[in-house]
Amino acid sequence: MKVFEKILTKLEDILHLGGCLGLIAVAVLINGDILLRLFFNRPVQIQFELTELFLMPAVATLSLSRVFRDGGHLALDFMPDRWPGGLGRVIAKIRLLLPAAFFAALTWMSGKFALKAIAHGEIEYGVIDWPLGWAYALIPLGCGVLVLRLLHDALREGALEQT
Repeated sequence: MKVFEKILTKLEDILHLGGCLGLIAVAVLINGDILLRLFFNRPVQIQFELTELFLMPAVATLSLSRVFRDGGHLALDFMPDRWPGGLGRVIAKIRLLLPAAFFAALTWMSGKFALKAIAHGEIEYGVIDWPLGWAYALIPLGCGVLVLRLLHDALREGALEQT
């Protein structure tokens, strides 16, 4: 289990770096577009399509698992975090397994959608003809790694022991 955790952690860190680089690229492209329009009356032609199709999905999904691992996620808590005894361990596992089931379904459906787009060579026509399947593939990648993290945390021994 330790080897799996190390691999998962490294994968989360790599995807998080990709999400952060995507955010930097969004900022550079948008500001570059603004400045080029303002001073040279020349827009960055690919800015809208690249941001919409690739960068925003990367920013939205690639960091999900790392942010969850670090405890930086937003949560709606309607019950205490910790409950005593065996009931507490069961509730803690359910609190991880329910979102894992949701994100597994999201991964499955978005993965089917991405594979279909890749198999059919779907294209978004614009300044550049963008391959949609690869843009869509970012969603199941980020959500799938989050599923692995949620399952790992729910199933590892002693991880949910009450203090």
